[in-house]
Amino acid sequence: MSLAASSIAASLTTSTTALADSPLLPWAEKGTPELACKDQTPTTACRLVWNVSHNTGFTGFFATWLDKPLTTLLWIIITFVVALIVKNIAHRMITKVTLRMAEGTMSERARERSRTIFEGSPVLLNKRRAQRAQTLGSVLRSIASVLIMGTALFSILGSLGLNLAPILASASVIGVAVGFGAQNIVKDLLAGLFMLLEDQYGVGDLIDVGSAKGTVEAVTLRVTRMRDVNGIVWYVPNGEIKKVGNESQNWGRAVLDIPVDIREDTEKVKEILQTTADEMAADSPWQDLVLEKPSVWGVQALAGDAIVIRMVLKTAPGKQGDVARELRERVKRAFDDAGVMVATPAP
Repeated sequence: MSLAASSIAASLTTSTTALADSPLLPWAEKGTPELACKDQTPTTACRLVWNVSHNTGFTGFFATWLDKPLTTLLWIIITFVVALIVKNIAHRMITKVTLRMAEGTMSERARERSRTIFEGSPVLLNKRRAQRAQTLGSVLRSIASVLIMGTALFSILGSLGLNLAPILASASVIGVAVGFGAQNIVKDLLAGLFMLLEDQYGVGDLIDVGSAKGTVEAVTLRVTRMRDVNGIVWYVPNGEIKKVGNESQNWGRAVLDIPVDIREDTEKVKEILQTTADEMAADSPWQDLVLEKPSVWGVQALAGDAIVIRMVLKTAPGKQGDVARELRERVKRAFDDAGVMVATPAP
């Protein structure tokens, strides 16, 4: 019985070995991927073709004519897809960062405590933040796209066997030539970028750039458009702005130098000025524009037959002119009622 079992087992082993050595497909041949691909280190694609076909002729044809083109095409597709994914992720991150930067770094609780009626204008704030976010986002997304897709392009050209050294050298020469010829534009763009990043001014701010003073209507990376009190529109290149004074940031200050006759009682004049300013600060709508109690600083100068007395009011940003004009009118009426003579200071 055991002899019969041994014979059956031996027969099964012989049959299994014969089936393993014989090809399963009618066109299959014996061999190895190295011999079929004619390479001691065949590519993954060629090895896969051999494992599927077990045909030396087809595998050799694939290795000679199709292996490298298909592998290169697959590499190009993978590189392009990865570049698109990375670019999409970078664009999303840039959008989130620029929106957060446009909102500012101050916490919302602190922003609510320090917000004035002027700063709280939703239309102005949204317009300014949207402009900053759009401009910064557009520039950073363009830079990211050029870097990512440029890297992918050079990687693809390298996989095609092109010599990149002459291309890089030519690009460097062209970049230097363009940068030298358009250095003013580059300077304007860099100045505009840092101006937006630092939030030096924005749409609706009253600024003084030395050569012009007015309200900002539009800000781009290259130029700032502003309109002065006479309605003249000024286009100022950002690179030409050496310094800028912003009268609309956080808060302003109305400074009034009131000249009175030198024979007037200064204490009486100071009391009239303080009372007038306090009454104005308590009236609507000025109570929302005057942020602190008005202060009379005292005698600022002795000019000929006049005494110049200075008073100041801390105001909402950009509203110091309106507050100063209203206060001058009230001071004039108060002086008329009290019989105080306004003098003309000596030049």
